[in-house]
Amino acid sequence: MKKKRLGLVHTSATLVPVFAALCKEKLPNVEVFNIVDDSLVRGIREAGRITPTIEMRVAGYLTSAAYAGADYIMVTCSSIGLAVEAGAKGIPTPVLRVDLPMADKAVAAGKKIGVVATLSTTLEPTAELIERRAALAEKKIELTSKLVEGAFEALMAGDGATHDAKVAAALKELSQQVDVIVLAQASMARVVETLSAEDKRVPILASPGIAVDYLATVL
Repeated sequence: MKKKRLGLVHTSATLVPVFAALCKEKLPNVEVFNIVDDSLVRGIREAGRITPTIEMRVAGYLTSAAYAGADYIMVTCSSIGLAVEAGAKGIPTPVLRVDLPMADKAVAAGKKIGVVATLSTTLEPTAELIERRAALAEKKIELTSKLVEGAFEALMAGDGATHDAKVAAALKELSQQVDVIVLAQASMARVVETLSAEDKRVPILASPGIAVDYLATVL
């Protein structure tokens, strides 16, 4: 029996091993291949938005993954979510934006939802997605968005400790105000493991594991 093929499109090479480990554990009978372009998010940061050119490039990667024989495609970056949705309309292969299953889980988990990000270009599309999914589920929610200033810059400068400390402080603060917290970037998930049980008083959701769990139900 031919193995199903999953195409992963990344905007950071650092996510390749993260998803490789998850897919090996949760999708052992699925063949996985990767497409990586770390200039996409840089382009969004410089423009302050998803440009028509970036949208066309994302559509091109989805088309490429489809031609490579993918039975399913997942894009692992939340910042390009709207471009992913637009590009998916042009190909017959099913496409998943990584944060969709997480958004649905957050909507189901509580009324007061917190979203944390270290980049505004990721915070806004994640919050917008949660609001859309809540509306689709006909559920009224209260959304609190929090941008962790300086954390992303610290991480890019190689100062992981400062990044983690800033994110941890934001999570502790937000956990006292909401029913569930959504991490808009997978890079923040490692911080959750360092928090005490008291600080993790509400569920803190990260997209990678939740998304791959979802894929296990459709592949």
